[in-house]
Amino acid sequence: MKVLVLGGDGFCGWPTSLHLSDIGHDVTIVDNLSRRAIDLELEVESLTPIRPMGERLRAWHEVSGKDVNFVRLDLAEEYDRLAALIRDVQPDAIVHFGEQRAAPYSMRDEAAKRYTVDNNVRGTHNVLVAISESGLDTALVHLGTMGVYGYGWSGSAPIPEGYLTVKVPTPDGDIEREILHPANAGSVYHLTKTLDQLMFGFYAANDQIRITDLHQGIVWGTQTPQTVRDERLINRFDYDGDYGTVLNRFLMQAAIGHPLTVHGTGGQTRAFIHIRDTVRCIQIALENPPAKGEKPKIFNQVTETHRVRDLAQMISGMTGVEVANLPNPRREAAENELNVAREQFLALGLDPTTLSEGLLEEIRDIAQRYAGRADTTKIVARSTWRRGMETAPDLR
Repeated sequence: MKVLVLGGDGFCGWPTSLHLSDIGHDVTIVDNLSRRAIDLELEVESLTPIRPMGERLRAWHEVSGKDVNFVRLDLAEEYDRLAALIRDVQPDAIVHFGEQRAAPYSMRDEAAKRYTVDNNVRGTHNVLVAISESGLDTALVHLGTMGVYGYGWSGSAPIPEGYLTVKVPTPDGDIEREILHPANAGSVYHLTKTLDQLMFGFYAANDQIRITDLHQGIVWGTQTPQTVRDERLINRFDYDGDYGTVLNRFLMQAAIGHPLTVHGTGGQTRAFIHIRDTVRCIQIALENPPAKGEKPKIFNQVTETHRVRDLAQMISGMTGVEVANLPNPRREAAENELNVAREQFLALGLDPTTLSEGLLEEIRDIAQRYAGRADTTKIVARSTWRRGMETAPDLR
């Protein structure tokens, strides 16, 4: 299968590209290297050393004998080049990671908010138009987020996989309709993902593009069976207040003896998935696309849920590092429940990695090994959801 991986230099895109190449697909990475530019802007690097793209690709060829192609291209700004690339490569599928992925960064300031919308919404729409205008039957797999649902859904009823059956009262009695689960974006980043859903619904119906939208939980872990084969292939490990996901931040903090920074009460319940399972889910989605003319297929791409404070206590118990409760920079409920339907991937063969299986490996092989690269001034979250919110204290 010929596959374009948009955003293939990023945290999820890089290991996915190698995984798909390893199992025999013809992979072309398309990326504008914006994540590397944001590292320069924020003056912080991945805890793991990330090699230049050319060196990464040469290393992959050396260890695998396989080639992954690379095209530097901006999805939002270079539509003509994107359309020409799709016509030239004629991909069977496109995997779309090419969006600014961090909620805190999207709330950082006016420039970051505008960039996130411009990049994500324009880029996604350009991809859809380019597929449509190519005349090809190219399937699209998009990495979305559980955050499109928000965190106000509670009780025993699980969040369904994308769609909700509702009863609409009419003069002749109730009628049933299936709708997208109501969106409840919690940041500008999440807002762009909810807009993606609407565009997907339109282009699936109007242009019969086959689309799969993966509502993914928080990704943890670093390595996959491919990235571990050579240090030049190692994946990103972000720990800073803008891009570091909560569990990875805890792991790095524990490795250097920094208090585990829990925002607010830590009562936020979140969904999690290991990076190894992310790449496997992408493969499953590529192998099971919707039929032409069907509505977008939506999977909840999660394996387990945990409260933030419980994660902190788990890692504190393993490492002896204390927990510090800081003011929450986000505008969200102090406590929430999260019951998530996730049967589809399990039914299609996903065998998930659990926290209990992978945490010690991650602490030993990544967080402790590269602890000397950590910049402690970048650990505490500084981006806030609105003006006037109290910022976190300095724990250096």
